[in-house]
Amino acid sequence: MKRVKKIIALVLCACMFTMLLSGCASVGNGKRIIRISHAQSESHPEHIGLLKFKEYIEENLGDKYEVQIYPNELLGGAQKAIELTQTGAIDFVVAGTANLETFADVYEIFSMPYLFTSEEAYHATMMDTEYMNNVYKSTDEAGFRVLTWYNAGSRSFYATKPIETPEDLKGLKIRVQQSPASIKMANAFGAAASPMSFGEVYTAIQQGVIDGAENNELALTNNKHGEVAKYYSYNRHQMVPDMLIGNLKFLNGLSDEELKIFEEAAALSTEVELEEWDDQVEEAKRIAEEEMGVQFIDVDVQLFKDAVSNVQQEMLDNNPSIQDLYDHIQEINKQYEEKEGN
Repeated sequence: MKRVKKIIALVLCACMFTMLLSGCASVGNGKRIIRISHAQSESHPEHIGLLKFKEYIEENLGDKYEVQIYPNELLGGAQKAIELTQTGAIDFVVAGTANLETFADVYEIFSMPYLFTSEEAYHATMMDTEYMNNVYKSTDEAGFRVLTWYNAGSRSFYATKPIETPEDLKGLKIRVQQSPASIKMANAFGAAASPMSFGEVYTAIQQGVIDGAENNELALTNNKHGEVAKYYSYNRHQMVPDMLIGNLKFLNGLSDEELKIFEEAAALSTEVELEEWDDQVEEAKRIAEEEMGVQFIDVDVQLFKDAVSNVQQEMLDNNPSIQDLYDHIQEINKQYEEKEGN
């Protein structure tokens, strides 16, 4: 299956480059093809959100554009798909903020452990569109810009062995996102950080190359990781959004009216994704527990916070560009902490 996916990706990429070089990125009726790549399955909330994006674009600009969505890393892993979006070989890609750190180091902040004190504060930060648009423009020099965000839940550890305290992580090989900050975090917990593409995780756990990974509950079911990792520990060390990224040349080439429709489509896709997310997480937990035999472990989160207490300050000291966003998030955290206290 993995080999078939690689072959498909190579063929599709070759076809796209050929069409771009010949100026023929259109279908027979003259419509411009819009290609979107993402790593998730067709049932994932992000894919369902993208279907809304497609629907809205084609309802309003269907005489000009046809939107094609490529799930399951068919066009390559996130980093490769970002490169394709940079060059314009594809138009949009959904990728985690960890993949954006090498293009704009402000995105490193989302890899900071325990950055948000609650999911409410996390959502409020991401829905502050006026502020976040300034962050989204930070990759303009790299040739792409974020249009919107998708909820990817809270990230926790899951493994072939139960993890109840940070001590249980010592010596375990844990897959993390390909981000220096995520590597530093896992190592601070005492684990051996093993960065790799998300699509490689199942086989790596199955073959004993790694002992586990860290992600949200949907990874257990949508990506079947619950078949090979039977212990999921709710330590909730990160809340990391996924981003819908667009080729900047394409976006700048749109008329004001067209750009407005694309931005509205992006916002609608986020609304749909957020609704789907909550429903699917509950169902994923039920399936993982009842059908896959996964054991969910509630842990003392404070123990895990204490284990990485120095990482936040180290990141702020080493990367001044995240200070403003960090301060902004702390203000929002405080607002929601005060609400809870009332």
